[in-house]
Amino acid sequence: MTTFAYPFLRNNFLALLLHVFAFAFLASARPATFLQDFRVTWSDSHIRQIEGGRTIQLVLDQNSGCGFASKGQYLFGRVSMQIKLIPGDSAGTVTAFYMNSNTDTVRDELDFEFLGNRSGQPYTVQTNVYAHGKGDREQRVNLWFDPAAAFHTYTIHWNHQHVVFYIDEVPIRVYKNNEARGVPYPKFQPMGVYSTLWEADDWATRGGIEKIDWSKAPFYAFMRNFELDGCIVPGPSTCPSNPANWWEGAAYQQLNPVEARRYRWVRMNHMIYDYCNDKSRYPVTPPECMAGI
Repeated sequence: MTTFAYPFLRNNFLALLLHVFAFAFLASARPATFLQDFRVTWSDSHIRQIEGGRTIQLVLDQNSGCGFASKGQYLFGRVSMQIKLIPGDSAGTVTAFYMNSNTDTVRDELDFEFLGNRSGQPYTVQTNVYAHGKGDREQRVNLWFDPAAAFHTYTIHWNHQHVVFYIDEVPIRVYKNNEARGVPYPKFQPMGVYSTLWEADDWATRGGIEKIDWSKAPFYAFMRNFELDGCIVPGPSTCPSNPANWWEGAAYQQLNPVEARRYRWVRMNHMIYDYCNDKSRYPVTPPECMAGI
């Protein structure tokens, strides 16, 4: 960590305290509970707090879905939460964890969307990236474990170099900064952190073929262990461009060899859709698809 000089202080302990205090303004602290750092955005009657707000239960029934969001917005950093998805027949449901700039047609957005399944079929996670209002960059991966049997950690790491989507520290998607190729990259707009549970049986499961079975309702998903590390906005204007932020460090400029092997394993064995290979939508391969990791 960079050493700050305080020549007017003779007490080293006080100097250290001021150093820590100054750094705390540059990057947000991790939230302790739902009550402190999040707010309900949709249908508070369908969001239940468990264990003093450390675990959140989202409820979907025929009356409503629900959602919540962080109270703050962040420009670069790392956000994560542990999620346990809907067990059994969850066809037609979508559980989402994402970042969004909330700026309508010019929004930036980084999405995890968990698409429900018929019992016995694998859960699918769809990721998408919006930059400067341009999206349509979907990738889909069939999960290699049962995400309803236990909590798993889902992470978005966002720095100037790339955005990486992780599941339990396994990278499943890398979106590089390819501004040099004319590809938009989210770097100007701060984003909040959101989670929602909703009905989308017109598209979510097998393209809308499998409809939601309301006799199985209510549907429940659980979130806990929320982590937010990033430059809070509004905040010091120098924070987002500060190369000393840990998420901008050398270890996070590209995948390490272990991560790269895991990433290739996911793509070879579990990827079921990649917009980069969809010639019906993109007869000419988008330039970011040719950049590798």
